Amino acid sequence: MHFEIADMRLFIHVAESPSLTQGARRAHLSPAATSARIKALENQLGTRLLYRDTRGVTLTPAGTKLLQHARLIMRQVDYVKAEFAEYGTGSFGHIRIFANTTAVTEFLPEVLVGFLTQHPGVTVDLQERLSRDIVRGVLDGSADLGFIAGPVEASGLEVLHYSTDRLLLALPKNHPLAKESEVTLSQTLAYQHIGLHEGSTLFSFVSAQVERLGGTLPLRIQVSSYEAICRMIEAGVGIGIIPESAAERHRRTMELVTVHLKEPWAIRERSMLVRELDALPGCVKELVAILRKSKNSEPTQD
Repeated sequence: MHFEIADMRLFIHVAESPSLTQGARRAHLSPAATSARIKALENQLGTRLLYRDTRGVTLTPAGTKLLQHARLIMRQVDYVKAEFAEYGTGSFGHIRIFANTTAVTEFLPEVLVGFLTQHPGVTVDLQERLSRDIVRGVLDGSADLGFIAGPVEASGLEVLHYSTDRLLLALPKNHPLAKESEVTLSQTLAYQHIGLHEGSTLFSFVSAQVERLGGTLPLRIQVSSYEAICRMIEAGVGIGIIPESAAERHRRTMELVTVHLKEPWAIRERSMLVRELDALPGCVKELVAILRKSKNSEPTQD
């Protein structure tokens, strides 16, 4: 079989579009030419890749598998371009990172500021994703690097230990639980919680732990950052489960008390995920090296 890079790129455009016409527009081809090339690809593979109807196109199981391979092929093409561009222009490349809430809001921005200052030819796309989407994104080539907290079940990935994280309960100073040395999650459910926004990895994780107890997280309000959570707690609006690093930082300027959670999931390992470290372009390997050096600078959790 002989596959053209252009056909792989075209298939990705169509697969990620609601219709063949829109996929053709993204590829700057006519719908007829696009349909013919997809049909030729199906004939070459001996299987249908797309279901076509009046509402648009959907992937067959074979199409889903080809999309995964096509993305990896195109990412590898990008790697080759980036690697050879570095010879002529110095540090150059594009890095896509899928990460959990804490990585996106707490420590990655600080590390990336220094990295991007030293690498003016590198661009970074940093996206907050749920844990399952982080694993899937690195596996299928949508992301170069992933950050996740907790156990990782993903064959085909290299898991690089980053640090050990801890979740704490943050409370106003006069709260009934503030004098406890540690509390269970069940004890906290008697009080109103301040939580992160829907879709954040921390909110999803804590909600899942509450559901395992057969309850529902008693939310007073949801906000967009750890700083906002801490300000609400300081004002006495409620209590909140947050990373240790966020608690320690905001305790310097706010009236907060932190209490350990007596739960096995409160302490988790945080990991960086890559498909194959040695196969990554130079700029990604440099970033990974910098991140590994900085891992002991501040403990945190997501």
